[in-house]
Amino acid sequence: MLRLRLCVLNVLTRLSLTRLSLFAPCRNKAGKRSFSPIMLRRLKALKIDPSKYTDPDSLSEAERAAFVRLDIDEATITWKRVLDTNDRFLRRITIGQGPQEKGQTRETSFDIAVASEIMAILALASSLADMRERLGGIVVANSKDGRPVTADDLGVGGALTVLMKDAINPTLMQTLEGTPVLVHAGPFANIAHGNSSVVADKVALKAVGEEGFVVTEAGFGADIGFEKFANIKSRYSGLKPSCVVLVATVRALKMHGGGPPVVAGRPLDHAYTTENVELVKAGCSNLRRHIENIRKFNVPVVVAVNRFSSDTDAELQAVLAEATAHGAARAVICEHHGKGGKGAVDLAVAVKETCEAFKASGESFKLLYDDALPIKDKISTVATEIYAAGEVTYTPEAEAALERYERMGFGNLPVCIAKTQYSFSTDAAAKGAPSGHTLMVREVRASVGAGFIIAICGDMMMIPGLPTRPAFYEIDIDPETGKIVGLS
Repeated sequence: MLRLRLCVLNVLTRLSLTRLSLFAPCRNKAGKRSFSPIMLRRLKALKIDPSKYTDPDSLSEAERAAFVRLDIDEATITWKRVLDTNDRFLRRITIGQGPQEKGQTRETSFDIAVASEIMAILALASSLADMRERLGGIVVANSKDGRPVTADDLGVGGALTVLMKDAINPTLMQTLEGTPVLVHAGPFANIAHGNSSVVADKVALKAVGEEGFVVTEAGFGADIGFEKFANIKSRYSGLKPSCVVLVATVRALKMHGGGPPVVAGRPLDHAYTTENVELVKAGCSNLRRHIENIRKFNVPVVVAVNRFSSDTDAELQAVLAEATAHGAARAVICEHHGKGGKGAVDLAVAVKETCEAFKASGESFKLLYDDALPIKDKISTVATEIYAAGEVTYTPEAEAALERYERMGFGNLPVCIAKTQYSFSTDAAAKGAPSGHTLMVREVRASVGAGFIIAICGDMMMIPGLPTRPAFYEIDIDPETGKIVGLS
């Protein structure tokens, strides 16, 4: 992914002039001038007479100028470098300071690789042909007269696809018990759309047949992972879920009920290791909100409560009762971590029966908003309906970006909201089910090739930094045996 990103960035770094010399390379080995396939795409986009496609010399001066001149406004370049490592100092950098760059200095930044638009495209493409079109349609900047400049305009859409041609094939793996698993793509739900690939889902559905079941993952909570599964992935793929499995744990619900924070590397507080049914019930406000959110898409919910050794029967039964009382079709206890497949039989039966009942009911899955809504209205719909926000505010920069994207014709795209995964609000410390809070949109980006508008909210960063106590404090090696210690 990094190599592919740099393929485009090397082109952008060299755009020191407002002109890209596409016309000069119009030659073949025999010395005859001709257009390459990527050049023909640009000619078609410019609506130049197809009769001129075989002879570059037939273009008029005006057509030549339109063909070769991108007229990029360097201040509008939005393409980011990516790195799959936490590094807070790369959130804002200056490039172009080398003597060979001839003074083309500008500010830019890195994103984490899972936030890459190419990662999103990999996950949303339905075929190689679809991926080719999406990659070519990536908007990397604007021209000085406000037109979008794409990867195909730069002439690199085909090369990008060649680099990704094998990546579109899912990886077939298996569980410890031999169940086939397709592993494909990795956009995180807190900063991207958070779902495995459309291609993997379609391959799996074809493999299991009409009567089979495919389980696909939507990352983090239903407020981000499932919302984006529905409003982005289902919108493009046409695949509609028959049931949603909402996973819960007693420990997490206790934290949402007011328990102390869980800190990595430190012993669990006694609140999480001793019975406290009232704390669990208080935390079920979070579970109820998730169930209510999923039901807004008109799809049934099965709650799966993963059992830990410290959970008591009274605590587990309290979760099951709260789940079914607030709209879950079924709620079951799962012990697959300790017992393997046998520990998830009740969940499998509940899912099968729930899907069958949903199919027999004649009801159908629905989206939360229509394509035709303005971008702000889409953001507001998610904020109020899913996050229970009281209002949405925008920085001046976000307002300007929204106006620009609407003007450029991107207003029909769905929205992908980047926010903390720890709370319904943008405050990671606000547990339970906060409501009436303000969703502050700090920045707005357009991932046109992937097919959505990104609203970055609160203090969410697109490349994370290390915590106060990084995991590397625990990691070392035993020089006698060569074994790594501290990873458990």
